[in-house]
Amino acid sequence: MPDIAAVKAALAAQRIETPSWGYGNSGTRFKVFTQPGVPRTPYEKLDDAAQVHAYTGIAPKVSLHIPWDRVDDWSGLAGYAKERGVELGAINSNTFQDDAYRLGSVCHPDPAVRRRAVDHLLACVDIMDATGSADLKLWFADGTNYPGQDDISARQERLAECLAEVYGRLGEGQRLLLEYKLFEPAFYATDVPDWGTAYAHCLTLGPRARVVVDTGHHAPGTNIEFIVALLLREGRLGGFDFNSRFYADDDLMAGAADPFQLFRIMHEVVRNGGLAPAADIAFMLDQCHNIEAKVPAVIRSVMNVQEATAKALLVDADALAAAQRDGDVLAANSVLMDAYATDVRPLLRALREERGLDPDPVDAYLRSGRQARIAAERVGGEQAGWGA
Repeated sequence: MPDIAAVKAALAAQRIETPSWGYGNSGTRFKVFTQPGVPRTPYEKLDDAAQVHAYTGIAPKVSLHIPWDRVDDWSGLAGYAKERGVELGAINSNTFQDDAYRLGSVCHPDPAVRRRAVDHLLACVDIMDATGSADLKLWFADGTNYPGQDDISARQERLAECLAEVYGRLGEGQRLLLEYKLFEPAFYATDVPDWGTAYAHCLTLGPRARVVVDTGHHAPGTNIEFIVALLLREGRLGGFDFNSRFYADDDLMAGAADPFQLFRIMHEVVRNGGLAPAADIAFMLDQCHNIEAKVPAVIRSVMNVQEATAKALLVDADALAAAQRDGDVLAANSVLMDAYATDVRPLLRALREERGLDPDPVDAYLRSGRQARIAAERVGGEQAGWGA
């Protein structure tokens, strides 16, 4: 049986990175919804992220999105984060909100547009140098909508060429994390549609290029935990973008649609050493809280990942291995299901109390009255959101 002290130690050491854009306004293709108290600047986003870390104890990093989070003084922003008890994490590029990228960015047939996109990516590495961030996270909306629109192979060549230039610019200790997405906004052929395409490009680039698994970026029925296990085996899993989906890339709170899937993913992470610092896996959220309050929703999402991790840590590895060796299908499945059926909330409440935290982070935040205060204080200016 798992050692509860060891389980608690692993949970206390867990780190989950929250997204700056998760604190801003977001919505559907039809409407971006506004809420009172939403941050107006990257500094206010860091204030909110610091609250998530203060109440959960395991969310000390904040991903930035460029140019949404642009400031004049990057080292000053990093210093502000440190003062708030957090630090800047991955730098996310944006090559999908410019009219020039209608036919793609790094895969565009026009070399001038590709140059524009690569210059943006290189500028993101400059920001990493200034902030101390280690990861450059790339997601490309590039692709085609119609057969014959462009040469599929040529687009892969352009992608490889541009990635190579950016990879060559990375400094010591910096990584390139390549994300993939099945479709959207390209509907015929997306240029980085799956883990295999991302993996192939990362292999060509070198050891500091790794794949990011966004849990909402797959076809229905895809065995995401298989992908996670394989990439861990190959040493090429760079990180996660945790969210949840019912239909496509819904970007709902992690575990909202299928908490059992989140558990299965974390089981593969645990059994393949993915929680160890040496694995260097970035556990990030990538969510858009369209209709729910931002800060409590991010806190709840962190807790959902934490609960799935706790259940994964409670899997009786010895019993599972024995059942697998014996070919006992029912026993092996029962070991997993017993861990998943465990109510880990008392364990996590006890862990938080031992660490001087409130046992119920969401309730504690709501009781603090901060949500009403920021709604009253953050008046005027332009709220942050998609493209703002």
